Amino acid sequence: MANQGSIFGNSVQRKEDPALITGDARYVDDLQVAGVLSTVFVRSTVAHGTITSIDAEAAKTMPGVVAVYTSDDLGIAPQPGFVFLPAFGRPPLATGKVRFVGEAVVAIVAETRAQAVDAAEAVVVEYDVLPAVTDAEVALAPDAPEVWADAGMGGKNICFGLQPEKIDDLFDEADVVVKGRFVNQRLAAVPMENNGIVVTHDNTGGLRIWVATQGPHAVRDGLAGALGLAPEQIRVIAPAVGGGFGAKSGTYAEFIVVAKAALLLGRPVKWAETRSENMVSMSHGRGQIQYVEMGLKRDGAIVGLRVRVIADGGAYPAIGAFLPFLTKSMAQGVYEIPRIEFNAVSVATNTTATAAYRGAGRPEATALLERIIDLAAVELGIDPAELRRRNLIAADRFPLTTVTGANYDVGDYVKALDEALKVAGYAELRAEQAARRSRGDTVVLGIGVSTYVEVTAGGLFTEYGACEVGADGKVTVKAGTSSHGQGHDTAFAMIAAEILGVSMDDVTLVQSDTGLVPRGQGTMGSRSLQIGGSAIYRASEVVLDKARQLAAHLFEANPDDIVVGDGRIGVAGTPTASMSWGELALASADAGRLPEGMEPGLAAELDFNQGDATYPFGSHVAVVEVDLETGGVTLVRHVAVDDCGRRLNPMLVAGQQHGGIAQGVAQVLFEAVQYDGDGNPLTANLMDYLMPSSAELPSYEASNTETPTPKNPLGAKGIGESGTIGSTPAVHSAVVDALAHLGITHIDMPVTPAKIWAATAAAAAAG
Repeated sequence: MANQGSIFGNSVQRKEDPALITGDARYVDDLQVAGVLSTVFVRSTVAHGTITSIDAEAAKTMPGVVAVYTSDDLGIAPQPGFVFLPAFGRPPLATGKVRFVGEAVVAIVAETRAQAVDAAEAVVVEYDVLPAVTDAEVALAPDAPEVWADAGMGGKNICFGLQPEKIDDLFDEADVVVKGRFVNQRLAAVPMENNGIVVTHDNTGGLRIWVATQGPHAVRDGLAGALGLAPEQIRVIAPAVGGGFGAKSGTYAEFIVVAKAALLLGRPVKWAETRSENMVSMSHGRGQIQYVEMGLKRDGAIVGLRVRVIADGGAYPAIGAFLPFLTKSMAQGVYEIPRIEFNAVSVATNTTATAAYRGAGRPEATALLERIIDLAAVELGIDPAELRRRNLIAADRFPLTTVTGANYDVGDYVKALDEALKVAGYAELRAEQAARRSRGDTVVLGIGVSTYVEVTAGGLFTEYGACEVGADGKVTVKAGTSSHGQGHDTAFAMIAAEILGVSMDDVTLVQSDTGLVPRGQGTMGSRSLQIGGSAIYRASEVVLDKARQLAAHLFEANPDDIVVGDGRIGVAGTPTASMSWGELALASADAGRLPEGMEPGLAAELDFNQGDATYPFGSHVAVVEVDLETGGVTLVRHVAVDDCGRRLNPMLVAGQQHGGIAQGVAQVLFEAVQYDGDGNPLTANLMDYLMPSSAELPSYEASNTETPTPKNPLGAKGIGESGTIGSTPAVHSAVVDALAHLGITHIDMPVTPAKIWAATAAAAAAG
């Protein structure tokens, strides 16, 4: 029995990938269920209107149609999208009024999907069309169309607000005050797998449900509340899930309708969302208009920050309306800012609801900070990297509670910035930029720098974990988190293998099933490794401690002398005094072989409570080329130095960095959800919604610094959203920087060729 080196810190290939690559993994739409019925929704074609009539008689008599449901047929109360917003509840099928294009009005249930589609086309819904509003700022105007009357939130269309006391002398000590209005545009999540659900009946009269979700327990509880069932009557299973990005963390109205149909019909019922449906019915992200002012001394020291945010909650405001709270929480960022005035209002519009989208409120905070810092650098004539360095919070200031109430655990912001600048060759890039400008090149160079800190596991500090060794020596771990592509199987197997000295191949992860995992908060907020992984770590430690006590008893040794390795446990330095984990598990089931007072079995379950969030950080440098003749932008380099604390598996970390960077770049250069003046979506499919492929992106230069957190035994912070938060402002700044010599200081995202061409033309006209 040899002692083994730590597996932590090694790039271990993902256990999940063979099934995903070969097609053995099964998604919701792959499930074959005997006698399953298909659901198709008739959706609103107007953004705002009163339903005057629904004629579904022809649909009811069409081949294969089993049921046609309107809201009156279901008897389900409106469902609040977020606990703080009950007054804005959404009926699962529209009741009396529609508030956005794509809202479900009628549900058709038929033997086949084709039959349901045919029947849906036969339904005629008449509307008395009402004025619509799709711009959050316009929705605040006194004469704006009324999406919602005053629901006790402070006025028409208002659904959430943060109104601190005004600081009148905020900039009295400032030599310079810079101002900007920034649009953090609405985005679609566009996961590879659309929404989907299959509802079947079990032999106890309850429901067994497969659904593409990030949080099976939350969906179970949401469905139970809507349907009037006890949670134990519903078992929710998330099979393979093709991405979520925050948009699959809730209980969608369509889920409730499908589950209710299954109850009413006594048959299994399915719904598989199309891509066009997904673009208008799955929650969107971002959607903020930001007014920002920053006061500074001439030497670059920041005196104060004032922010006013107008957030778009959509037609049925949900958690997206609350996200300005997170933007406020992170408004200090990585900088020494002595005073901050932050106010926000979220409003309803005749658009798809907004919710969490990779970063959920935190990217918006970093974006506004980095943009205003760049404007300040121009005003003060200080290099943007240098202005950042002068204001970074020093490493010896941690732990630190910020002006906005965030409890930063640990950080070394200067180290990350210096590393990113060194890797990028910042001085050389600036020299090349100057050379191109002096030659009058039409393809100019832009360099963008961002520094950021984000919050992970915010408000979700507790998670369930379990560990058990079976008689075959195999280890089963359970987690209340729910993977949808992150690599949990690999990461959690590494943890149990490290503690128990077994092979990763001997560790099985059980997750994403409310029938097998008693509780769990799911996967969101970059929390899984630090919270769920720590729960498995602690449970594995409990199992190891019990195993040592039992082995010491059997071998008549001191527990401190018991070691593990190579799948065995025994006395250090005595090869003959050892046994396999399977043999020890069998012994643990024999009461006659146990020490007095020891319970049978090698198993433990617990809830790990971290007690607070952690705060990853980093710096990014983006390098772009802009063709002044066409406005075309090419991202030629992207350097990311992200610090997520201790890296257990650098390969998994790099994968998250790469995916996050891609989404951040996409927001700057490509993506935007758009509506016309009547509320009709203009980006309702991937012909119109511009999402980049790998061909539009460079190979990233992603690396890390490591500043372990003391908040959990792994020393780990989250990494799932960091790439998105750091990349967006870096690329945005790079594009604007490329045009700075023309007098251009800001262009709103997405920074498209058309916008760049217009800005350069305007600059030339201005002389």
